[in-house]
Amino acid sequence: MEIVTVTDGAEQFTCNAYLVLGERNVLVDAGTMPGVEDVVAEHTDALDAVVLTHQHTDHVGELDAVLDAFDADLYAYADHPRRTGELEDGDELRMGDETFEVVYTPGHASDHVSLVGETRVFSGDVVVHDDGAFDDGSFGRTDMPGQSRERLVESLRTLLRRMPDTVAELYAGHGDVFRSDPDGDSVRDVIERALSRAERREPKYPDD
Repeated sequence: MEIVTVTDGAEQFTCNAYLVLGERNVLVDAGTMPGVEDVVAEHTDALDAVVLTHQHTDHVGELDAVLDAFDADLYAYADHPRRTGELEDGDELRMGDETFEVVYTPGHASDHVSLVGETRVFSGDVVVHDDGAFDDGSFGRTDMPGQSRERLVESLRTLLRRMPDTVAELYAGHGDVFRSDPDGDSVRDVIERALSRAERREPKYPDD
């Protein structure tokens, strides 16, 4: 199974959009990079589905362009005019060559989900490895309307409970992909560190 960050090198603010290639070609989030559909087309002629971790603008800005270019299903937790499949906590999705469980992880967004497989997790913005605020375990901001630090903290705990110990790769909505180091941090270490920081209830960006 191959995973390509199709927004890599974007000149404008965007989330990481991941193209998961294999038995079932799936795009996780669409980002805001103009021409992202062309990058997808460089890797595959057929896109089976787009799966949204949540519907913040930086994750859906180029969604229509992708859906117009490919006859793909759209899976999302919250309603969307082009949604063909509703995501619910506990659902299973085939992406690439693996099956992923949908885990509802609100706090950064009320419709946020993470996608948990045996070896990989797509965490959206609930947890990232490095994002400019923290470099070895961070979490999505919770200081905007409709966000909640308390719910995010519980979501991180839920993710830790439901994530197998075999998960070794973290594909987050921002920052770099994190891969476990046999002699260093694991994905679980990164999430536990993010949880500890989130539990302190300190502002993520103190200067804002």
